Amino acid sequence: MNFEFYIAKKLINSNFHKNSVSAPIIKIGIAAIAVSTIVMLIALAVSNGLQIKIRDKAVAFNGHITITNFDSNSSEGSNYPLQLNQSFYPKFNNIDGVNHIQGVAQKFGIIRTEKDFEGLFIKGVGEDYDWKYFKDFLVNGRLPVYSNLYSNEVLISKYLSDRLNFRIEDSFQMYFLKSDSTRPPSIIKFNVVGIFNSGFAELDQTFLIGDINHIQRLNKWSNTQVGQFEVFIDDYDLLEKKGLQIYNEIPSHLDSQTIVEKYPIIFEWISIFDKNTFGIIVMMIFVGMINMITALLVLILERTKMIGVLKSLGCNNWSIQKVFIYMAGHLITYGLLIGNAIGLILLFIQKYYSPISLNPSIYYVNNAPVEIDIFSILYLNLSTFCICVFVMLLPSYLVSKISPVKAIRFDS
Repeated sequence: MNFEFYIAKKLINSNFHKNSVSAPIIKIGIAAIAVSTIVMLIALAVSNGLQIKIRDKAVAFNGHITITNFDSNSSEGSNYPLQLNQSFYPKFNNIDGVNHIQGVAQKFGIIRTEKDFEGLFIKGVGEDYDWKYFKDFLVNGRLPVYSNLYSNEVLISKYLSDRLNFRIEDSFQMYFLKSDSTRPPSIIKFNVVGIFNSGFAELDQTFLIGDINHIQRLNKWSNTQVGQFEVFIDDYDLLEKKGLQIYNEIPSHLDSQTIVEKYPIIFEWISIFDKNTFGIIVMMIFVGMINMITALLVLILERTKMIGVLKSLGCNNWSIQKVFIYMAGHLITYGLLIGNAIGLILLFIQKYYSPISLNPSIYYVNNAPVEIDIFSILYLNLSTFCICVFVMLLPSYLVSKISPVKAIRFDS
């Protein structure tokens, strides 16, 4: 243990004594670092959680990348169907990082009951559909099972269930208009087997999930034709790169679109979270630094006589500065440990018990989501520590301005 560190440790212990003038200031400095750490952790975890949750909800309904026909000018994408027999289906052999491809189709219809009606799309899916995301959205019942045979099982949203008073095992009729308005609409009776709630109101109010065989029959397609392909990738951070690779890989008469391109407003909105989080982190580090600078200045002024004695014994300015920098580093570490302990406890409470709720019509989620990334937390702590200790060099420079003779006579 070097001399400076030994002196710093002794000073820390003495300054925590109840009779020490600087004790309250030191505790305030530690509290400021702890509170700043708590706020930074919460801002980082909630921001990341919101982005991931909202992103996953959009991906659940559309995939990371959709492949459609260039000539399709219908909102339903049904004018020009795609053949399942494609070089990229069921797997992109020349592109790594694509984990799943599924063919889907959708058709607009009207649900009519004795008292009300609702117009929305039925999204037709088949055996290749990945239910991974919808497992998390399911609030009641079960997921439907589809095969080559026709199935009348459907998965409806909680919004639709509440609006039309549908429950599990209820049945309803859905009307599908034909291009020839003189002909009567097609009517299909569906059975509710599951209810989902993604919290994404825009999509919950627009879709129900059903058997793609019905869409193919209504559109007079064969069972090898679909409206579009949905592509899922392993790493969302590579979305733009994979989107470009897929666009270059598919035939020229097909088009591809990433989920960010499909919902630009939503993804521009959630990208603002990063800027807000960065602003909060910068502000909290600044608050912590100001408090620690104040505490360090008080410590230096309180130990003016000790500084004079050390200088008279031959210690240079830098050695004495290091004593106070070590002290500041110890106090910052103490504050970070307290802040991390409290912050992580609060985050885990929110993660598993969700006491804080949000308005889904604004944030697309019912509860504040939390994403705890150990590497981000470590990086945040290391950055905070390094910045705060570096800034402590400025107030510690006051040591060089203290005269040994005047300091020894100070307050004597």
